[in-house]
Amino acid sequence: MNGLTVRWSLADAPAGVEEALATYVADTSHARFSSMTGLRFKTWRYVAGEWFEGCYVFADDAARVAFQETFTATAGESPGSQIVGSPPVLIEACSVMAVAEGAAGFVAAPRVE
Repeated sequence: MNGLTVRWSLADAPAGVEEALATYVADTSHARFSSMTGLRFKTWRYVAGEWFEGCYVFADDAARVAFQETFTATAGESPGSQIVGSPPVLIEACSVMAVAEGAAGFVAAPRVE
């Protein structure tokens, strides 16, 4: 599977950035990616005060390349960059070896607490 990681540093981000990012994901970003053609799934991850990251898995390499090229061209103006106050520090293609759904089941939700 064709993955992509996009990571922003939160080291110099404004106070309250994690909540602002969570609100953006819940109110806007989740819906956008839930219906994206060629995308199998996306997760949003963060470590408070350290980094915020989008992890994407695409159906094929063509879908990943198309998204990566489009995103990279405007990464500095992306909503994540605007909220964090700086562009991503990493945009990296990768391979996903496997995905397992645990016994507790998969939950697709705009906000997980």
